[in-house]
Parts: sequence; structure tokens; C-alpha cells
Amino acid sequence: MLTTTTTTNIRNQAIRHGCKGCYDVVVIEAWTPGVMPEGYRTAIASNPFFVIDGPDNRPVATGFLDLSAGSVEAVFTLPEYLGKGLGSLIIDAIKDEARRQGFKELILSSTPNAQSFYEKHAFTLISESLYPSSLAQTELRCMDMSIKL
Repeated sequence: MLTTTTTTNIRNQAIRHGCKGCYDVVVIEAWTPGVMPEGYRTAIASNPFFVIDGPDNRPVATGFLDLSAGSVEAVFTLPEYLGKGLGSLIIDAIKDEARRQGFKELILSSTPNAQSFYEKHAFTLISESLYPSSLAQTELRCMDMSIKL
């Protein structure tokens, strides 16, 4: 059974591994608490949420389509499963669902380390921005991207 503890673990491990070259250690520690805010649970429950299981049938990659914003959110893969195409499966599932929902375009805000991953999936850079994060207690450098479906 998928729990917010499981999804939080995947998220936190992915951020701690992937973002260590982009953000300060103190920022990453604040941004990856052991318990996620209620808003994360609400987002998972209110939007098409996708999970890929690993060989042991445990979740190893996640992501969701934010229906209110038309955005790709929370695409995370456990570090030991990077490079195996699981993030790509999540992106493909989100794009397919977005088309079914009638979206003509998707947007996202990527951490700098993930920009090339999204570019491989035909997202283009719109601008660089600073995202105010209450968890990280600072502004996070992000890459705003989009794709026409």
C-alpha cells in the first residue's frame, strides 16, 4: 500500500542525492523533513498520482499532474534506480493523462540538476526563477519549463 511516508521517503532521498550540487546542505536538510505538510497529502489525493514499483514491488518513482495548474509535479526516483527509465515512465504517464484531461500544454518548475532530464522529454526552458519555499526557508533557484502536447 502506498503511503505518504513512502512517497516522502522517495522525495527526500531524490532531493538529497540529486540536489546536493545545486543547493546548500542546510537548505536541503530543511527542505526534506521527515514528515511532509498536509498539503502534500492533499495534492496526492486530489490529482492523478503515478507510481512505478521496483523489482521487489515497492514504489521507487513517483510524480503527479496538478490539475488546477496544468503542471508536472513531484517527479522523484530513488537514487539507486536512476538511469533505468523509471522517471521517463512517470513523465509519459503524466503527459498521457494531461492529454486525456484536455491539456494542450504542461508547465513545470525544475531544480537545476533536473533540467536536462526534462529537456530530453521535449520540455523547453522559459525562464529561471526563484521559488519561495517555506520548507527550505529560502528561495530555491528553479527552471521554469513548458511543453506543447
